[in-house]
Amino acid sequence: MNKRIENILFLDIETVPQYKCFDDVPQNIRELWEKKMKLNLKPDEDAEQSYQRAGIWAEFGKIICISLGFIYKKNEKNIFRVKSFYGDDENTLLIDFADSMKKFYEKHKKDIQLCAHNGKEFDFPYIARRMLINKIELPRILDVGGKKPWEVPFLDTMELWRFGDYKNYTSLNLMATIFDIPSPKDDIDGSMVADVYYNQNDIERIARYCEKDTFTVASLYLRLKGIFIEMEVG
Repeated sequence: MNKRIENILFLDIETVPQYKCFDDVPQNIRELWEKKMKLNLKPDEDAEQSYQRAGIWAEFGKIICISLGFIYKKNEKNIFRVKSFYGDDENTLLIDFADSMKKFYEKHKKDIQLCAHNGKEFDFPYIARRMLINKIELPRILDVGGKKPWEVPFLDTMELWRFGDYKNYTSLNLMATIFDIPSPKDDIDGSMVADVYYNQNDIERIARYCEKDTFTVASLYLRLKGIFIEMEVG
């Protein structure tokens, strides 16, 4: 499969629980959450306290931001351009995201690929699940049901770093640090997103953080593939 960097869309998402607090959760959903968390509670934690982590699961969370970035040449320079889809209306941002994906696919045809950090286990399936829940047709690049592993157009920087080792998770922040890539965690990190969204009402701050993550994913992918180029954000 062709992996020209101009045909790769680098991606990151930010998610939060569907409701601000556990008291707001409808009773039927609350019961399902309590049932799910029976085997996932931390020590000295109950289902209500654990709800702050609900954004991790597509069944109980929602997407508030998707950032897409790509690299292109301009005047002999490598430019990284990023666009974010964010807001309170998940349905609208997912539709806008799908439309953008369609346009990019029509331009690049079958060579297009998606790249994220831990994307195969989190970002890609999360987006697909939330699209189906929102009754949105999947972009063909996310509609991978029935495809053979080598036909799935997903790239994952964490998987590249594993070199076949599946024992542990390596965070994007740690990867950025050891490769001397500017950290995207200079303002907030993933554990703070729900608070910034629900209590500070600062979605713009979250979008900036998501865009930094996307640039870091692109920079990390290049390093893992042995491609040493300078990029400017344009």
